[in-house]
Amino acid sequence: MWRQSFGLLEKSYISGVPGSFLLGKDLRIPLYPVPLCSAVVDVAIQDYVADVASELTYQNKSRTSSEVIFVFPLALHMTIYSFQALNEDAKVQAMLHDETQQLHKATKGQENWEYLQHQSEHSGEVFACFLGSLSPGKEMVVTLRYVQELPRKPDGAAQFLLPATLHPHWNYYTWNCLNNKPHYSLLLTASLQSPRGVASAEANCALTPLIYTAQDCSTAQVSLAEIPPRDDFELLVYYGDPTEVSAVVEKGDPGAPVGSLLGDPLVLVTLSPSIPDAMPGQCQSGEFIFLLDTTFLEHAQESLLFLLKSLPLGCYFNIYCYGATSVGIYPQSVEYTQDNLIKAMQRIPSTSSRLGDADLLGTLRTIYNTPQPHGHARQLFIFMTGLPPDKEDIAAEVRRHRNSHRCFSFCFSEDSAALAMALARDTRGEATYVDSDKKLAVVVLNCLKRALKPAAEGVSLSWTLPLGLEAEVLGGTPRSIFQGEHIHLYAKIRGEAQQPSCVSSNLQYLSGCSQDMKVATGVLTLQFSLNGQNVTHTIQFPLCPQGDGRLAGHRLAARCLLRMLLAEAVSGSGDEPRQRAVEISLTSGIICPFTSYVGVRTSQRVTWYQGPLALLPRHQSLVACQILQLRGSIRGSSCSPKSIAIPPGWLTAVQESWLAIQHLTHDIAALAQNGAHSKAPKPPPPSISSLEYVDPKFVLSSQILGPWVSNAIDECQELVALQNVDGSWTLSSSLASALQVDEAEIKGKMPGEVTEPSIWSTVLAVTWLQKQSRYYQDPCELLEAKAVTWLCSRAGESCFPDLHRMASSLLSPVRPTLISSGPLFPGSPVSPFFFLSVDLSSCLAPTVPLSLPHCSVPARQVSGGSQHPPREQRGAECF
Repeated sequence: MWRQSFGLLEKSYISGVPGSFLLGKDLRIPLYPVPLCSAVVDVAIQDYVADVASELTYQNKSRTSSEVIFVFPLALHMTIYSFQALNEDAKVQAMLHDETQQLHKATKGQENWEYLQHQSEHSGEVFACFLGSLSPGKEMVVTLRYVQELPRKPDGAAQFLLPATLHPHWNYYTWNCLNNKPHYSLLLTASLQSPRGVASAEANCALTPLIYTAQDCSTAQVSLAEIPPRDDFELLVYYGDPTEVSAVVEKGDPGAPVGSLLGDPLVLVTLSPSIPDAMPGQCQSGEFIFLLDTTFLEHAQESLLFLLKSLPLGCYFNIYCYGATSVGIYPQSVEYTQDNLIKAMQRIPSTSSRLGDADLLGTLRTIYNTPQPHGHARQLFIFMTGLPPDKEDIAAEVRRHRNSHRCFSFCFSEDSAALAMALARDTRGEATYVDSDKKLAVVVLNCLKRALKPAAEGVSLSWTLPLGLEAEVLGGTPRSIFQGEHIHLYAKIRGEAQQPSCVSSNLQYLSGCSQDMKVATGVLTLQFSLNGQNVTHTIQFPLCPQGDGRLAGHRLAARCLLRMLLAEAVSGSGDEPRQRAVEISLTSGIICPFTSYVGVRTSQRVTWYQGPLALLPRHQSLVACQILQLRGSIRGSSCSPKSIAIPPGWLTAVQESWLAIQHLTHDIAALAQNGAHSKAPKPPPPSISSLEYVDPKFVLSSQILGPWVSNAIDECQELVALQNVDGSWTLSSSLASALQVDEAEIKGKMPGEVTEPSIWSTVLAVTWLQKQSRYYQDPCELLEAKAVTWLCSRAGESCFPDLHRMASSLLSPVRPTLISSGPLFPGSPVSPFFFLSVDLSSCLAPTVPLSLPHCSVPARQVSGGSQHPPREQRGAECF
């Protein structure tokens, strides 16, 4: 559907199409896709950046003329720098201009933006341009160019995904279901380049053989051999030996002034250190700072309890309640100990303040001025109930310090979603929209699990270049890199070379590649600390500039520099940052907050004087063209939970039906094998990867939340409050009350081989969490992992099965089945020693959360049942 791939859209004036009036004004005319006839795509991949030039041909196959617009979704690391559309009547070109210029406002076609923003299910930025009228049977040729940073796979491959606009394989109108072939043609050619050499290229469809265009295999070409199947096209490019750091020198624009961003050579740097999981029993590092808006403190006490109790030993923490004061609970972060946690919980204010009293900006500045514990990556958890009035200053302040920390932001209102996403995007964090207090605990804990991944600390880069030259990393180098991350950096080479035998007298030597420069090299050294050990990686790279002149790295560097200049301009550093940003934006084609698009429509038809024959200049007009932020439906987007309505009694009925089907399958298998075996073989477990059938275990997976999960959080809150920071529980009357067992009975049935009461009480607590409800898995997963780690260090693992059986018989009559399981969470130091067999979440296909730049899981809505069923009958709510 067009909502998924967009492309060229036309207005539909077919009678009977439903529409609606907005405040008595214009009728919303639905937009429908114009069929794509052909797509020609030229991709230039240089290490881990790509420049994409595409030419899309559309044809109006209706019997009437239609007004058309072009819409292109922008991915997180994608930037358009050129757009043009051409038909026999006119040419429309997107131009950037300084917003301070007094241009006539282009309003032609702007009414379509309102329809897109209200009716589109897409959430995120899109490029949209009104192209005028397209006659019946006529074609519109769209030329689009953009650059993007490519993800680096764990095996070192650069991953390129073709946008759905260029390959709309899932649209019904583009695919012939009879022969399983599209109605459009697709021609894709990829030029590959890396100083480490191009090793191979793979895709999810047939490719032509790799053709090397250089003797050292540093450049190659590959093309599509056939149109990809009905799936996203993915190209993986493998280079020489994968390294922790890579560097490529991209030549500048010969026509640009020497000393400018586009005129000088640029080094494209990719950092991807290999970070292993934490070792068993190893204390985890990290500094966790929680910024709480006191307007919702009374609603988040239980979430804060679970969050603080789930922190790992060895970390540092602090809490700021920025509605009451900009000062933290402690002057600076303190070590995570039992005493420090108790004092912190006692110092949190119990009263709420007004939203207008919140000083998030002042609190952030206080945090940035406090020292960071050595060897501990700083991560901020920011909770916002509303949109602060100084949102631009807040975003600029976070952007200035983006290399020193990572932000996990949580918004509780739609108007603060944009700020939450900006804070997360600039710091490589995550943003989440939460619409319920009961869902907050699980949402925050899921983010904490990802925040607990090990990290490389104290990251630094050092350069060794020919005498007289130096490199400046635009935007600086992040201090920490977390497991699974890869960082793109752009360094500008400055200065004058002092060795004429190797280089010429100034930076112009890098605009070409002389014989002397073929032997000139640079050395880049990456240093960081990992688990207290210093790690160093050094690579040597040629200074001979590469590239085909398309300046993909330079344009991406321009985007990085524009964000820096925006922060300087907002902070009141005068007019220079703004003027420089406008200059870079206009020369590179990369939009910034101080420039905007305008569509320039030039008529292709000429007008003649009635008098002397003289050709008038072609008529030009302005049309609407801009970057739109589509919100989709925030409550139904990937940033929010969404309820699944389940009729009363549905879950019980389906579960009974499922068990009946299993028994029936078992009996049929026994009949088939009768006589061959004395006992029928046990049928293999059904695959849960396909959702073609309704499976109750899917409804109960860890990524789906219902009222039972909220109830589970309430039920286990008392037990969680009693857990010590090391993961253990102390044997006491309070623990007995939480477990609903008499204290004397607990002490009387303590096994004789247990050397200390806390071991027995901890086994009881973990067994209670697992036996009481499988819905405790999400909120209590980290707590159980801490308890298991503590038990392993105190008692060893061999005695666990016996202790677990004794604890199970004491707590409930349920017969547990011990099974082996993997780590509780990524990077978990140990595996749990038991899981109840009713926990089936490990059988489910994992649900991967989306980025705003990163968000929670997209939700599905299943209709049925009453709109507001009773709480005990209400369905799951999925993140």
